[in-house]
Amino acid sequence: MFPAGCSHVNGFKVENWKQNLRVIYQCFVWSATAETRRRKARSCICHMCGAHLNRLHSCLYCVFFGCFTKKHIHEHAKSKRHNLAIDLLYGGIYCFVCQDYIYDKDMEQIAKEEQRKAWKMQGVGEKYSTWEPTKRELELLRHNPKRRKITTNCTIGLRGLINLGNTCFMNCIVQALTHTPLLRDFFLSDRHKCEMQSDSCLVCEMSQLFQEFYSGHRSPHIPFRLLHLVWTHARHLAGYEQQDAHEFLIAALDVLHRHCKGDDNSKKTNNPNHCNCIIDQIFTGGLQSDVTCQVCHGVSTTIDPFCDISLDLPGSSMPFWPLSPGGEGNVVNGESHLSGSTTLTDCLRRFTRPEHLGSGAKIKCGGCHSYQESTKQLTMKKLPIVACFHLKRFEHSAKLRRKITTYVSFPLELDMTPFMASSKESRMNGQYQQPLDTLNNDNKYSLFAVVNHQGTLESGHYTSFIRQHRDQWFKCDDAVITKATIKDVLDSEGYLLFYHKQFLEYE
Repeated sequence: MFPAGCSHVNGFKVENWKQNLRVIYQCFVWSATAETRRRKARSCICHMCGAHLNRLHSCLYCVFFGCFTKKHIHEHAKSKRHNLAIDLLYGGIYCFVCQDYIYDKDMEQIAKEEQRKAWKMQGVGEKYSTWEPTKRELELLRHNPKRRKITTNCTIGLRGLINLGNTCFMNCIVQALTHTPLLRDFFLSDRHKCEMQSDSCLVCEMSQLFQEFYSGHRSPHIPFRLLHLVWTHARHLAGYEQQDAHEFLIAALDVLHRHCKGDDNSKKTNNPNHCNCIIDQIFTGGLQSDVTCQVCHGVSTTIDPFCDISLDLPGSSMPFWPLSPGGEGNVVNGESHLSGSTTLTDCLRRFTRPEHLGSGAKIKCGGCHSYQESTKQLTMKKLPIVACFHLKRFEHSAKLRRKITTYVSFPLELDMTPFMASSKESRMNGQYQQPLDTLNNDNKYSLFAVVNHQGTLESGHYTSFIRQHRDQWFKCDDAVITKATIKDVLDSEGYLLFYHKQFLEYE
């Protein structure tokens, strides 16, 4: 999108252009009344192929509707030299000369006014963001500075998914992804620029999936194309056998990352291992590993990217510590639990505690120039926008193959500050006061999705809890969507936990 405006809009701004633009928004974009919705349903078909899907656009110069996907609107623009069209689903203005969606202050004002009128008639309000984005997030968010606040009786975005034969593992991850706020912004603003064949691009299919979810349709969606593309690009998941939801999540994010290469934000930075595509911006963080020599106390530090954190549980063959120690341990992150039970904070403490590598795993110390025993500690150098925690409930070893059903309590709000590398450095330097990280709330998260597994290792079923907006939760069981309470969510066993940064959140 061109943020500075487009020079080609002057050809449209002739007599009565504002009135004509308002009519298009009122009747064909922000259809608020039953009559305008009926008119839109009757009128909005491609004048070339007769289809009403494929991202219809309306010419701003004449009464012509055309498919954007099949380029019928492009053919019309070329033959008539009508350079501007409006997206009938989202209201964006497209310039066929600039070949991009454009910004014009006057047009934006009209669009906002008509949108507010429609939202008011439909009981939908508007909420403006008050946070200041970081430089890295500014590029991602600058095209979507204003947000919609969905009323409590609104169910847009909630849609069931048909199980295509043991595909509940895929359905629950799709529900979590389609309810990730910033990912939703990206796909509903048509930011993906495909450099592949659209029938083989998983990002194009996800874009279509988001449009299906937020189209207002209530009938369950059949994700057969998504399943086919997953089988094509992640062959280890092919077939109708039950698969692991966590494995599907990692594979899906990896394929989405690879297929985002044509987008503006996916250009490589100076770091050849770092990508700035939408998937990395939202899901990728930096994990710091500090290896300390036990002789000279020299520290070797490496930072690796991660898109999820896998946490060991009590009951596994791995020794677990701590298990809800007294005092401070019971109040970190506000987790209330019975004495002796395990919390998400316990699991994170274990993940970030120093670990003695032992005499059988000596490393060559750069200070001693010889092999020495050492300790290793993991901390968070950079937090992702969405933090996904994988509770390792499935244990596979030479002797054991079983599911761990240990209950782990997890909070609605999570503060990751104690597990940051900066917090560790503050403690090592004797600075026991609150580190700067806690002052801007950048490390605080809110829970928005939970994936659960019922049954055994050999035979089970995946479901998910999704937060539609603050304090309103729904259970997604393939094609069936039912309302859930916060207690239902927090009492669930928990397999994958999805948290979103609070300061980037909106209702």
